[in-house]
Amino acid sequence: MLNTKESKLEQEIVNYLVNHNHYELADNHDYNKEFAVDETRLFRFLQSTQPEAFNNLGLNTSQSKKLQFIHKLSNEISKNGIINILRNGFNFYPEYLTLFYMTPSQNNSHAKILHSKNIFSVIRQLRYSQTSKHSALDLCLFINGLPIITCELKNSFTHQYTQDAVNQYKNDRKPHELLFSFKRCIVHFALDDMTIQFCTKLDGNNSIFLPFNKGFNNGAGNPPNQNGIMTDYLWKDIFSKTKLSRIIENYVHIILEKQIWPRYHQFDCVEKLIDDVKTNGVGKKYLIQHSAGSGKSNSIAWLALQLTELEENGRPLLDSVFVVTDRKLLDKQIRDTIKNFTQQKNILAWASNSKDLATAIQNGKKIIITTIEKFPYVIENIGTHHKNKKLAVIIDEAHSGQNGENAKYMNIVLSGNQIHDINDLVEGRKLLTNASYFAFTATPKNKTEEMFGTPYEEKGIIKHKPFHVYTMKQAVQEGFILDVLANYTTIQSWYRIMKTVEEDKMFDKKRALKKLHAFVEGNHDVIAKKAQIITEHFHEHVIRKRKIKGKARAMIVTESIAECVEYYHAVNKCFSEINSPYKIIIAFSGEYNGHTSAYFNSFPDSEITKRFINDPYRILVVADMFQTGFDEPLLQTMYIDKKLSDIAAVQTISRLNRTYPGKDNVFVIDFANDIQVISESFSKFYRTTILSGETDPNKLHDLISIMNNSRIYDKNDIDKVTDIFLNSEEREEIDYILDKCAYSFCGLNLDEQIKFKSAAKSFVRTYSFLGAILPYGDVECEKLSIFLKLLLSKLPALTDEDFFSSEGILKAVDLDSYRCEAKEAIAIKLEDEGKEILPVP
Repeated sequence: MLNTKESKLEQEIVNYLVNHNHYELADNHDYNKEFAVDETRLFRFLQSTQPEAFNNLGLNTSQSKKLQFIHKLSNEISKNGIINILRNGFNFYPEYLTLFYMTPSQNNSHAKILHSKNIFSVIRQLRYSQTSKHSALDLCLFINGLPIITCELKNSFTHQYTQDAVNQYKNDRKPHELLFSFKRCIVHFALDDMTIQFCTKLDGNNSIFLPFNKGFNNGAGNPPNQNGIMTDYLWKDIFSKTKLSRIIENYVHIILEKQIWPRYHQFDCVEKLIDDVKTNGVGKKYLIQHSAGSGKSNSIAWLALQLTELEENGRPLLDSVFVVTDRKLLDKQIRDTIKNFTQQKNILAWASNSKDLATAIQNGKKIIITTIEKFPYVIENIGTHHKNKKLAVIIDEAHSGQNGENAKYMNIVLSGNQIHDINDLVEGRKLLTNASYFAFTATPKNKTEEMFGTPYEEKGIIKHKPFHVYTMKQAVQEGFILDVLANYTTIQSWYRIMKTVEEDKMFDKKRALKKLHAFVEGNHDVIAKKAQIITEHFHEHVIRKRKIKGKARAMIVTESIAECVEYYHAVNKCFSEINSPYKIIIAFSGEYNGHTSAYFNSFPDSEITKRFINDPYRILVVADMFQTGFDEPLLQTMYIDKKLSDIAAVQTISRLNRTYPGKDNVFVIDFANDIQVISESFSKFYRTTILSGETDPNKLHDLISIMNNSRIYDKNDIDKVTDIFLNSEEREEIDYILDKCAYSFCGLNLDEQIKFKSAAKSFVRTYSFLGAILPYGDVECEKLSIFLKLLLSKLPALTDEDFFSSEGILKAVDLDSYRCEAKEAIAIKLEDEGKEILPVP
C-alpha cells in the first residue's frame, strides 16, 4: 500500500538531495548542539581546502584549539550573521579562512576545483536543543558544516498543512535556541505537498512568513505537477548546489536588522532575465509585468547588480547599467535599495541633476540611477566617446515614461550620436541596438507591450506578451496588496440595495440615507448633493467605524479642476454644518481663476503627502494629481466622480491597495462609471468580480438560517465571545466557548460541515461589504460577524477529497469561499472531463 505518512515525504526529499543534488547525509552524532555546527564536515572542509592554515592553527592535533575555533566562529555568526561569514570568511588569528567558495568565473579552473569542494549536507530529525532531548527538526541543510536552512514538513494526506508548519515554528521553535536565533540560519521553510512559506527571522507569534509559491491560474498557490509533488521545485531546483550558491552570492542580504530572501517570482524573474542575456547577448527588449506588492525595487536591484557581473570572453559584457524612473521618490527608493544590496564600492552613481548624469556617463560608472527628464539637458555636452558601448537600461514604470520626448533624448544620449538634422531626431526615437531594455510595470499599455514585449504569432497575427508576469490576483491572494474591487459599488447599485432593505426589520429605516434617494432620483450633476452623501458616508462608515484603527483617509477623484474646486468648497461646507473636526486638502496641476491648489490649502503642494497623514486632514480631493504613483497605506476609501476606463481606471482605484496594520478592506463609491467598464478594465491585470453588482441583502437571512440549523452555537455564545473580544484582553474564556463550538462542528456529517463553513464564510464576506454602506438598526449582525471570524479560525480545514463524492462529483459548495482549501485544479479537471459540478446552494 501507498505510504502516506509525513516521514515518507521527508524521506523522498532527503533521497533526492543525496542521490540527485549530491548532498551528504549527516546525522545527529556530527552535530554540536552547543555551537550549532556540524563539526565533522566543518573541519573536513577546512583541512581539504586550506590544509596549511588548518595545520598552522593546530586544528589537526589540538582538541582545545578546535573548541576555541568553534566558539569564536559561533560568536562571529551571532554577531555578523551566517551570510557575512559565507561571503567574507572568518579571521582566526593568525589565519584568515574561507568558509564557502563562490561560483567560479567561466575560465577560472582553480576556482572551479575549490567550489566543487564545498560540502552540502542534510540532517533528518535534527536534535537541536540542549534542554529538550525530544525536540527534533524535520530537516536542516548545511554548507561546510554551517546550518543555513531549516524545514518543517507537513503532509495533506494526514490532514496537516503548511499553516500547521508555520504554527509549529511560531509556537515550538523558540528564538532563544541557538539554531533559530536571528542570522544563525538564512531562512526557515514551512511546507506541505501543495504550498511553501518562508521566514527569515523567527520571533514567536510575531514571525512573518511569506509565500514561496510559483502561482497558479494567475493567482496564489502552485500548479499541478505532472512529474510529482507540487512543491518539489524547492528541493529539486532551489536546493540544488548551483541555485543555492547563486542565492547566497547574489540575493540574500541583511539590511537594518532585516534578513532578505527573495520571493519565488523575484528569483525566477531575475534568473530568467540573466540567463536570456547570457544566451542572446545585448540588444533585446524585456517587459516585466509585476503588480504592486511584488517587491519591484528589490527585483530591479538584484537585476542591475547581476547585469554588471556578466562576462564575455573574460571581459564585462556590459559597460554601464542605467536605472531610469519617472519620479524622484522612486529614484531615491531604488538608489537606496541597490546601495544596500551591493557588495562593491564606487560602482553606483546617483544622478540627482543633469550635471551628475553627464559626469556619470562620461566616467563610465557601472550603475547609473536617474530620472528620465534629465536626458534632454545633457545631450549637447555629453560627447561621443561612449558611442557603441554596450548598455542595459532598466525602466521603472515603463507605461508612463517611454513614449514621449524625454525617452527620445535618452536614446540619443546613450547612442553617443550628435543631432545634425531632422533625420537624427527621427532616428533618436528608435531603441538602441547596443542596449538591452528591461521595462517594469504593473499596468502595461498597448504601446508599451509592442515596444518591449516578446513577439509571438497567433493565427497569423504578430502579438506581444510580457517576458515575466506576477499578477494583481496573485499579489492580492498572497496578501501583499488589498483587493480594491471587493467593496466597489456604483451609486446606482448602492441605491438599489438601500431600496431593497427599506422593508427589512434588520435595518434601521430611520437612518436610511435620504440624500442618496434625492440624488439618484433627482439631478445627477449637482456636486453639493454628492458632497452631502460623501460627508455622511465618510463620518458614518469610515470615522465612526474606526477604519484602520481610526487612521483612515479618503480621496475624491474629480473630472476637472473646476469640479475639484467646487467639491473642495462643497465638502468644506458640509464639514462646517456638522461641526466636523476634520479638514480637506485639494490637489490639482495648473491654476483655477489665477490660483493654484497651494492657495486654497495655504501650504505648498510639496507638503500635501505629509499633511494628509496628519490630523485634522482626512480627505484629499484631486484633479489628475495623485491618481498614479501615490502609495499612501492610510488611504482606505475612494469617491469617484470621473469617467475612467482601461489603465486609468486600474491605476486610480489601485491607489487603495497598499496594506497597513488594521487595514483589512477598502471601499469605493463610484458616481460616474459602469460596473462592467471597471471590471473589464481590471480583467487584463486581475480577473475578479465586483461584489456589489450581485449582492442581495436578503442573502444574510438565508445564511443565518443555514448556520442556525446546524446548532453549533447559540445566541449566548455569540454575546459572550463578542463581549470578551471587545472589552477584555484575556482570551481563555473565548477559547473555551469557541473550542466547544468547534467540537460540535466536528460532530456534524461531512455535508453539514461543508454547508456550515460555506455559509459562515459567505456571511462574513457579504456582511463586510454591506456593513460599509448600510446603516444597521442593531448590532446583531456585527456581533455574529465577529463571532464567525473567530470560530472559523478554530474549525479544522477540509481536504480536497472532502469536496468530492466517490464518483468524483463536486459537492454543493460555494467554491469562492474555499479557494484556499479546495484545489482549483481538481474542479477544472472535472469540468474538462464533463463531470457534474452541483450548483451552489
